[in-house]
Amino acid sequence: MKIKKPNLVKIYSENNQFQYIETLRRKREKRLRHKEFFIEGVRPINQALAYNWEINAFVYSREKRLSDWAEGILARSKAKTHFELPLHLLQKLSNKTESSELLALVTTPEDDLSRIPLTPELLVVVFDRPASPGNLGTIIRSCDALQAQGLILTGHAVDLYDPETISASTGSFFALPTVRLPSQRELLPWLTTVREKLGALQVVGTDEKAEQEISQHDFALPTVLIAGNETWGMSAAYKDLCDVVVQIPLAGSASSLNVACATSIALYEVGRQRRLRQNI
Repeated sequence: MKIKKPNLVKIYSENNQFQYIETLRRKREKRLRHKEFFIEGVRPINQALAYNWEINAFVYSREKRLSDWAEGILARSKAKTHFELPLHLLQKLSNKTESSELLALVTTPEDDLSRIPLTPELLVVVFDRPASPGNLGTIIRSCDALQAQGLILTGHAVDLYDPETISASTGSFFALPTVRLPSQRELLPWLTTVREKLGALQVVGTDEKAEQEISQHDFALPTVLIAGNETWGMSAAYKDLCDVVVQIPLAGSASSLNVACATSIALYEVGRQRRLRQNI
């Protein structure tokens, strides 16, 4: 079957097509309405392609010689459209001091919990009302590195598809199924389904005031880790939902940990225990 070539569109000024791409980069409402978001750079584009995300368009300039990597991406492209524009306009679209040679517009996937695979070693993080793109991106990166199967965001939160979030994830964004839910209530039927399919499930929260240290808790069961809001921590609804709440012991003068640090430590502890069990 012959692959249809992308439609080549040349942009010479800040016309409607340019404005659409530029607004897509800046505005959450635009991304939400059009179910499309903006990425740039080698690693994000390579990861998006490797994990079969749907790329709708590539954006680039011919005023400067493209690398073999970029030429190869464009030659194999399955995107609907290629936007070719002057270098100064490409620079205006970029989030970087020196613009990337390729930008891309990518389809936003559905917020469907079935995207998260249910395995006996299930490890999923629920992040409630994240306020910082940097923290969200870091948690995505940690989930990917420390073998979580997915991330669920609940409540009014920073935009998952903000370029800052994607940048902070350093490419892990495309490897990890991440699903947004309006609130904790929409999570409940999924938890019931997981328990039915896997036979068991534990919901574990972290709080500096908890009595049990994280290393004393057994993470053998399929596990959902709750990460609360950066300022307010876990809500009362999530505390009630937890089967157990554990603490990460602290020394020095620190009274608490950044949410991304705490989540990374919790993920590592789950993995550490499970690796030890496999080696016995």
